[in-house]
Amino acid sequence: MTAVMIGVDPHKGSHTAVVIDPAERQLGTLQVRASAVQAAALVEWAAAWPERTWAVEGADGLGHLLAQQLLAAGEHVLDVQPKLGSRVRLLSSGSSNKTDPNDARSVAIAALRAPVRKIVTADDHPVVLKMWSKRHRDLARLRCQAACRLHATLCELIPGGVSKKITTPRATALLASLVPDGTVAAARHDLALAQLADLRRIDDQLRQTRAKLTAAVRASGTTLTVIFGVGPVIAATVLGDVADVARFPSADRFAAYNGTAPIEVSSGKRKVYRLSRRGNRRMNHAIHMAAVTQIRNRHSDGRAYYDRKLKEGKTPREALRALKRRVSNAIYQQLLADARCAAAAAAGPGGQPGNGSASSATGSHPARQLFGSATPRPDHSLRRPASPAAALRKPRQAT
Repeated sequence: MTAVMIGVDPHKGSHTAVVIDPAERQLGTLQVRASAVQAAALVEWAAAWPERTWAVEGADGLGHLLAQQLLAAGEHVLDVQPKLGSRVRLLSSGSSNKTDPNDARSVAIAALRAPVRKIVTADDHPVVLKMWSKRHRDLARLRCQAACRLHATLCELIPGGVSKKITTPRATALLASLVPDGTVAAARHDLALAQLADLRRIDDQLRQTRAKLTAAVRASGTTLTVIFGVGPVIAATVLGDVADVARFPSADRFAAYNGTAPIEVSSGKRKVYRLSRRGNRRMNHAIHMAAVTQIRNRHSDGRAYYDRKLKEGKTPREALRALKRRVSNAIYQQLLADARCAAAAAAGPGGQPGNGSASSATGSHPARQLFGSATPRPDHSLRRPASPAAALRKPRQAT
């Protein structure tokens, strides 16, 4: 029986599936409505190809629910980034030809050709961390907007406005001391009180979200917070986006993922490195905040490293980038230590204890691979592995 790849182009109202063989010949197509029986309809249609693999576009986004439903039905599911399917469609035809069947076929081809495939796994604790960290980011943006609106209104009530960072107690005291003079001033005063109520409500929501996020980080058992400058919010952001550190065989790959690795720009004998704007920007911002926290605290090892780079002739920005890379390496080593501890705990009394020592930005060893290979070999076959454990027994050779 020939193993096939089924590409799925998910939408809010419908899902289109196209099945291809290893020669990229289209064998069938189906479109189902997005409903409670969407996964059952797709599995029933795909029963004609027992050895099948599903490739869902955006399994972490719009296709998340369908991918999880297929996984719960016992199917083998891969995640394909939307840009990969788009590249296949453009390069194969020379034009967009953007239709749902073409998109689904491009997703299947992209998964078929991929040297390394991202296997969809059942939602676990990292998803909880990712949800609460996103909630915290959203509320932080809303608070900034509310504070800016209140600042603007206070500038029309108080000459010069409020120069310092505004807080709810300070704004309450200021508004209580004001006596509006006239109808317009009274309306502005009422508007400022309403904006202050918005700010107070968002602050309460932020406190509640931070408490839930802290509890979720504690429940994960991570030791990321031993790194100077990494608190629950940063730890939740990192753990939610990384999920499994086995995805990254080295600290260099991890740095490329989070955007702290410089990009080489070479032409002939000229070879320079420039700032990377690639990678996961959420993680890059989290690492940036950890680095800035270390710089602000003069007793930290990160501040000593930053000052040393300045003495070497680096500009403040260049020194900050170097420190961010150092923090990235420390986070990677701590994630490896956590993974080893978790593996030892799962192995039982016979397992070896992991490295529970505290990490710092300057105390990590990015050039030393502490725990050997971290990812399995890429699987170029359409046939699914016997089990995830069997796939992990084939370690990838270190390069």
